[in-house]
This record gives sequence, C-alpha cells and structure tokens, in this order.
Amino acid sequence: MKILVLNGVNLNMLGKRSAAHYGTFALAELNKKIAEHFAGSDICLDFKQTNHEGEIVEILQRAAERYNGVVLNAGAYTHYSYAIRDAIECAGLSVTEVHLSDIYTREPFRKVSVLKDVCCARFYGKKEGSYIEAINWLIHKER
Repeated sequence: MKILVLNGVNLNMLGKRSAAHYGTFALAELNKKIAEHFAGSDICLDFKQTNHEGEIVEILQRAAERYNGVVLNAGAYTHYSYAIRDAIECAGLSVTEVHLSDIYTREPFRKVSVLKDVCCARFYGKKEGSYIEAINWLIHKER
C-alpha cells in the first residue's frame, strides 16, 4: 500500500513557528518520525511539501495513479482553497485532512475548513500523532 503525505503552505517552516501549536521539530524530523513509526510494515510512504496551491492541485490530480490514499495538511489553504477542495473531490481516492494543532481551540478562521466535506476523515491536535492516526485510518479503510 502506498500513501502520500502531502504538506502545504508554511509547513516547511516547522521548527520556526509557534512551538505551542506546532511543536519544536522541523518538517524533515516530522517526516522521519512518521516513517519510523511505519518502518518494517508493508506501507510505503512518500512525503511532499509545497507552498503553491496549484502544485497541490496537480499532485492531487495525479495521486490516484500512484497512491491508495493521501494524508493532507493543506495549512492555511484549508480555510479557503476551493481549488484544492475540487481537486480532492475529483481525485478518486481517499484523502484525510490533518492538522498538527487543535484547530478548534485557535483563532475563529482556523475552525473553518472548506476541505472537510470532501475528505473522508479529519485528524488534528496531536502533532505527529495526527498523521499517524490518519495513516492508520487509511490502512484500515483501504484493506
């Protein structure tokens, strides 16, 4: 089984952003923690990050050709990107929405997700644990 972990805007700034919300690790460390958790399993994980909305759309459009599912942290695009929403809807595969922080205890705009209705599940507030839960959910859904 192949799963894409796709991180969006500003996730490359992990380690420099608010530690209270995002932790102290950099994106490479986050990816390493996730990969280590699934090491030795038959799960193949690919990690991508981009700050560009159109690139996220293009990656999602091609994802069904290569992956069984996608774990998506779109960052701030979560709150307003109808282009990403439409790409998820058209992708033809399971996409989970993930957030490091608890979006429901933060600023009001972070509580809004235009992606939630087209994602099959949401995981948030557990830092890297949110990603691990999302991957486990996809594994069980797709088997």
